[in-house]
Amino acid sequence: MPFLSQGDRKPTTKHFTLGLVLGGLLWLPLTAQAERIFISNEKDNTVSVIDGTSLEVIETIRVGRRPRAMAFSSDGSELFVAVGDDEAIDMIDLETLQVVRSQSSGEDPEVIRVDPNRPYIYVSNEDDNIVSVLDYEARTLVTEIPVGVEPEGLGISPDGRWLIATTETSNMAHIIDAEAMEAVHHRLVGARPRHAEFSHDGSEAWVSSEIAGMVTILDMEETFDVKHVIRFDVPGVPRETVQAVGVALTSDGRYAFVALGPSNRVAVIDQQTYEVLDYLLVGQRVWHLALNADESRLYTTNGVSGDVTVIDVEGLRAIKSIPVGRFPWGVIVEP
Repeated sequence: MPFLSQGDRKPTTKHFTLGLVLGGLLWLPLTAQAERIFISNEKDNTVSVIDGTSLEVIETIRVGRRPRAMAFSSDGSELFVAVGDDEAIDMIDLETLQVVRSQSSGEDPEVIRVDPNRPYIYVSNEDDNIVSVLDYEARTLVTEIPVGVEPEGLGISPDGRWLIATTETSNMAHIIDAEAMEAVHHRLVGARPRHAEFSHDGSEAWVSSEIAGMVTILDMEETFDVKHVIRFDVPGVPRETVQAVGVALTSDGRYAFVALGPSNRVAVIDQQTYEVLDYLLVGQRVWHLALNADESRLYTTNGVSGDVTVIDVEGLRAIKSIPVGRFPWGVIVEP
């Protein structure tokens, strides 16, 4: 059921009710939640809002220049958007769907993550070779953490203890102690690492490498060393187009999904055996992806075709393509 009109604006409430009429009696309403999916459109300077029930765009939010990564505040009231060309983090009120404030981020912010325990935003500053730590409540810079050359991806452990920063030119995964605010381990991975994602129990970190077309899995419990490497070979697709970028892991430990860039495929992997199970055809230049709350759907951003592919996780099949803005980059689903 789509959101209802309210003048020229669509309401931002996340719930709707259904009544049951049996034998002429109106029973108490049932409440269902309609999830919202947010897409950052890098070339349009907008964020598209998709209703998870109708699978249609219900709102377009104007933000700063070159929006890329997004993250929710810890209390779920705001959406943070890294706007790279403005060197800032735009903050969107999730009730009004309007940018209500902006915070300086340092040069060229690309990926952001939010600390689960403190009001901190971690920012990869690609041009400065640092990870900035911002306090979004006090609106201050907490510290800057030196890493390798061209930091890109960031991943944070579920308990907030560890942060991983990937550096594209150094080809490293830098493991940061979030209490000490310093990089304490450095691990070589494949060429041009782009994304880091922790397993839901925090025991592993999956690091994608774009040019190498592979994923490196790090042991985050004991050694912090490389535990396994997964390489991709899509039948009938040129090897140079198989570029690993976004990663999403189901919480039950069943599947891992990896966006494979210009190959227009998403790899499906067994999280336990690391076996590649399938390659799903999606839109052109699939970049990032996100699971919804109950993990029944996977949403992918397809930069060149300007759309989002909706994948049914149980059936492992694409069920819909949703047009959004130009060059969609990031995707995040409201919790």
